[in-house]
Amino acid sequence: MAIELQQNLRLQQQLVMTPQLQMAIKLLQLSKLELVEMIQQEIENNPTLEDSHIISAEEDKDNTDAEPLSTKEVTIEEKFDNYLDWHNYIDEFNSTGKIHFESERKDATDLEAFTTNKTSLADHLRWQLLMKQPSSEDEEIGSHIIGNINKDGYLDISIEDIAESSNYSADKIRQVLSLIQSFDPPGIGATDLKECLLLQTRHLAIENPLVNDIIRLHIKDIESKRYKIIAKSLKTDINSVIAAVGFIKTLDPKPGDKFNDDHLIYITPDVYVYKEGDDYLILMNDDDMPKLHINSYYKKAVRRGEKIADETKTYLKDRLRSAEWLIKSIHHRRKTIYNVMESIIKLQRDFFDHGIAHLKPMVLRDVADDIEMHESTISRVTNNKYAYTPQGIFELKFFFNSSINCSNGGSIASASVQEKIKKLIENENHKKPYSDKKITEILESSEIHIARRTVAKYREMMGILPSSKRKQF
Repeated sequence: MAIELQQNLRLQQQLVMTPQLQMAIKLLQLSKLELVEMIQQEIENNPTLEDSHIISAEEDKDNTDAEPLSTKEVTIEEKFDNYLDWHNYIDEFNSTGKIHFESERKDATDLEAFTTNKTSLADHLRWQLLMKQPSSEDEEIGSHIIGNINKDGYLDISIEDIAESSNYSADKIRQVLSLIQSFDPPGIGATDLKECLLLQTRHLAIENPLVNDIIRLHIKDIESKRYKIIAKSLKTDINSVIAAVGFIKTLDPKPGDKFNDDHLIYITPDVYVYKEGDDYLILMNDDDMPKLHINSYYKKAVRRGEKIADETKTYLKDRLRSAEWLIKSIHHRRKTIYNVMESIIKLQRDFFDHGIAHLKPMVLRDVADDIEMHESTISRVTNNKYAYTPQGIFELKFFFNSSINCSNGGSIASASVQEKIKKLIENENHKKPYSDKKITEILESSEIHIARRTVAKYREMMGILPSSKRKQF
């Protein structure tokens, strides 16, 4: 059979993601901090982009003849032609005009920038070891031991493993380990919780044998609060056991935790919602957000048709087009977040007026239908975005909850049920805490149908212990 080439004409439809649409989608799912970082990178890589905040007074005067910036909203249907009318582009995207930024940017003093660096646990232990003026052998063994103490203060390796890797005897290693276990913080260098607590009682010179016996023999019974079993096993009264357990609870199960250099992560709201009269006011958080415009020098060079090398002209057109797309995408992102927040307020008005207990069941489609956008867009907008509201700071995804049926034919949001469970446990009798089954019955009396295993699931999600471990004597 002969092989031949043929040409066939065929029509088909396919979705084409334009570069501008790709950028708009990318910007939608970025948090505010990520967006600021991305814009700063674009400013560094694109010479045609400038931040209005950093224009000097002289540059500001040179640009007094510039026209105000005007941008079009980015829409999904918008496409770019291969040929770009640069004269119309210049008229549309011009400089922002005269700028007075001295009173706008007042950087607050960050007190955390003046704090000293925290000493690590390993450095703290090495310093104490060197203060003992150890021999070279003890210093080497001690450094090996300290290097294998984890962030909670426990030794992660056995003495036999240390002996095998360091070529020192196990007795010599135990001797140095015993020295390190006498260091600050008390309980450091232990291999398990029992040893950690016993090291602390030794450091505090506790002479009560009941405390040490409970730690050695009944550490699991303390967790489950089986105090009667402990009293019967140690042949003592329950009041003495409760007193001893009360002291044990003051000991630190993670002595190395205070040396961990875990920085707090501050949430920066993307939207502020304030109540004014009967209405709610939405303000976008534009603090520290660069105010972008296109460099006037490059705009004038293109407008006047100055002679530029072909390679330079191609590069300049590409950078100007990228700058245009970025500015439009930022405007689109801002307006989309505003519209989503406005829809959330409309659909969750009772929450904003009265609190979490009045949160309604809502899914992405509800907001998507309300503002006539796709669910995937709403999902991107609500990802890693936070809103400051009269009820507190919440992630936008918080307002979307599954529904739980009520006996009156209505429904309630799962977050509202969790809030009810939390309130029940907060107000319970601590000597007789509610079991998951009892909580289910109480909710049932409030016309909320929910299974016991669902109550347990919500309780664990909120970090609340079961009734057997919440009981107090």
